[in-house]
Amino acid sequence: MFEKISDSFSKISNRLRGWAHLSEANLEQVLREIRMSLIEADVALPVVRDFISQVKEQALGQKVLQSLTPGQMFIGIFSQQLEKFLGSEETPWVLPNKIPTIIMLVGLQGVGKTTQIAKLAKWLINQKKKVMVVSCDNYRPAAIDQLSILANQINCDCFTLPEQTSKTSIEIATAATIDAKSKLYDVLLIDTAGRLSIDQEMMDELSNLANTIKPDDVWLTVDAMQGQDAINTAKIFKEKVDISGLILTKADGDARGGAILSARVVTGASIRFIGVSEKIDGLEIFNPKRIADRILGKGDIVGLFESAQNQLDQKNVSELAKKIVKNRNFNLSDFRDQLTQMQKIGDFESIISKLPSSIQQFAKNTPSDFGDTEIKKMQGIIDSMTIKERNFPALLKASRKKRVAEGSGTSVQDVNRLINKFEQMQKVTKKFKGGFKGISGFPGLGNFSGIDQFKHLLGK
Repeated sequence: MFEKISDSFSKISNRLRGWAHLSEANLEQVLREIRMSLIEADVALPVVRDFISQVKEQALGQKVLQSLTPGQMFIGIFSQQLEKFLGSEETPWVLPNKIPTIIMLVGLQGVGKTTQIAKLAKWLINQKKKVMVVSCDNYRPAAIDQLSILANQINCDCFTLPEQTSKTSIEIATAATIDAKSKLYDVLLIDTAGRLSIDQEMMDELSNLANTIKPDDVWLTVDAMQGQDAINTAKIFKEKVDISGLILTKADGDARGGAILSARVVTGASIRFIGVSEKIDGLEIFNPKRIADRILGKGDIVGLFESAQNQLDQKNVSELAKKIVKNRNFNLSDFRDQLTQMQKIGDFESIISKLPSSIQQFAKNTPSDFGDTEIKKMQGIIDSMTIKERNFPALLKASRKKRVAEGSGTSVQDVNRLINKFEQMQKVTKKFKGGFKGISGFPGLGNFSGIDQFKHLLGK
């Protein structure tokens, strides 16, 4: 999402590091380039002006021009201000010690509120919380059914009323609140109705609902694709409802990222979560420092490994590591398990977005066959093999390959490509027969660094 703005800042940073002197004229030139980068990223103009003003004041105040390393000092100041701009000085969100804690999501139609409700419920369930969701959207067709289906997928309770579409949002939310209190739910998540555009009826309904239910938090859902219009949307919602937090959706797309920055400044609310993929578990707590690092091209390796640690089946990975160390045969069943583990971490683009810019460039220039579609194809090919063929891939001669291809709906060429990738992985595993030093909390990764670590993670 921040690719365009990150590319611009990386170029500016590289040029600054090479400067022996920084004059006031050069400083103005750098600030002008940063200003243009932010505007191109769809950050609202008033927000850009305020941010540039703070950076300039801080830079001049610390006498950057007289510094022996003005470029590095300016980059440090810029990084600090960017983190502050994103909310690094704010208190991280903690679930209140109240039963139930009521969180209401608001926003325009199409920004992904219902999906975010399900993702947030999933995240809370992973924190061992008892969660219930409820839809108060009687305007959008099948909105109630959509939330019910999503809730069922994550084993979360979804509150409904008989003939719910004939009830008002206040009646539904009130009944859900009473039910959540009586059954001692830790959290009640309320999905509200959106509109294609803001109207008075919508805002009055939200205001009345909030005043009646008195939620502990009201979070505005911001679509990364909203661009400059995000600032106007945020202003109107803030006037009618006490916005206490923000959730950014569609951050895995090619949006420029300015929407969330504008909304944060306008509402004064902290960014709480960011949607990083379409998957139901594709939600992360927003970390200002890590996002600032990503914008500045430093990547978010910590976030990548946290995601891996949270999503991977650690027992499965540990067993595979022990098997390799003991010089046992690494077979196609093991390879299939590894593909499944990769799917849990996230799609290829999501992983790449968290790498430092230098490694990102390498990864983007390296052809990848590890998208979700390709992984499913490879899994299907392996599933079409007999157990004996999986354990002894050398048995896969021409006739067997043809049968496997027909059984999986692929071609013999696809089967050959799979076997080639598997043989490459076999060569990698042979290097670890002497044992793993490993990365703490991430069994199966050897003593790698940089690109090697990334390539091993992808099974290359």
